[in-house]
Amino acid sequence: MILAKKIRLKPNKNQEILLWQSVGTARFIYNWTLARQNENYENGGKFLSDNELRKEITVLKKTELSWLKNVSNNVAKQAVKDACSSYKSFFKKQTGFPKFKSRKKSKPSFYNDTDKLKAKEKLVLIEKVGWVKTAEQLPQDTKYTNPRISFDGKYWYISVEIERENNALELSDISLGIDLGVKDLATCSTGKVYKNINKKKTIKKLKKKLKRFQKQVSRKYEKSREVTNRYHKSQNIGKLEKKIRLIHRRISNIRNNNLHQITNEIVKTKPSRVVMEDLNVKGMMKNRHLSKAIVEQNFYKFITYMKYKAEFNGIEFIQVPRFYPSSKTCSHCGVIKKDLKLSDRVFKCQCGHILDRDLNASINLANYRVS
Repeated sequence: MILAKKIRLKPNKNQEILLWQSVGTARFIYNWTLARQNENYENGGKFLSDNELRKEITVLKKTELSWLKNVSNNVAKQAVKDACSSYKSFFKKQTGFPKFKSRKKSKPSFYNDTDKLKAKEKLVLIEKVGWVKTAEQLPQDTKYTNPRISFDGKYWYISVEIERENNALELSDISLGIDLGVKDLATCSTGKVYKNINKKKTIKKLKKKLKRFQKQVSRKYEKSREVTNRYHKSQNIGKLEKKIRLIHRRISNIRNNNLHQITNEIVKTKPSRVVMEDLNVKGMMKNRHLSKAIVEQNFYKFITYMKYKAEFNGIEFIQVPRFYPSSKTCSHCGVIKKDLKLSDRVFKCQCGHILDRDLNASINLANYRVS
């Protein structure tokens, strides 16, 4: 199985400047490719392949884009491929129309050529940047695929995909159902409940701090508008916005770490199979009262982590159909309670069976059999 390995980089000041140049190049070429594809489509032309576009870039390098020579050729090459791939996906109705990358909102990242990526003791060679220090050793004597360098607002990272053999665990005969929710993140059919981390003091304090900084930024922008009749970004506003980005980063890391800890704990119980619902998150987001809470729970990430960890450890992973009535079905007699409301947190059946709503749903998932 192919797994990703992400390691922190420790570049010096000169290397960091070169890394930012590569990030800017990747963003510029991606946007340039989308603009060319749009222009060609509006003029009634056929889809431009990445080979044709790369030839155009090679010609432009000699004139108006001469600065591209300072950056690795593979950065621009892969940016063209990424843009063409996202453009194709739109016409195949797999994704939405690709958006242009902005300097403020897009994630700073770029591709590094696999053949030119080398590693030794806590050092990694990045093309046109040089040997960069790393926080830990990148695995050696293995084939790297799709290496990417990225910046998360505080640190630089390199991520590579490495092929690893699946674990051979001695599994039990337990079928584990997992029901995801807003009140609690996950309820297992064994009775184990994983709490909502967004209700803990750590996240609440960070959210309170975030709200305070956001108000300060808003007031500073309003004051600048009163003076100059337009929004002006001062140095103090820039400092506050940096603090806001770091708080967002901290909250995201806490949530992500929590998901990894929970999924690891579930895998260590060694069930023979894991059964989850195929949630319609997009439809759930239409509920304006719950949309924010649903976003914070990261349901899609939880399912993704659970799926690949189950596969890696030889555990069967099953997703039940979207409209399977796991919450409305009695886990004792099998009768479907059609009038069950979202506010009903306790499931009460006509047969006398009374159980927590989420636990009842997880037991139904555990008993699910593929027809």
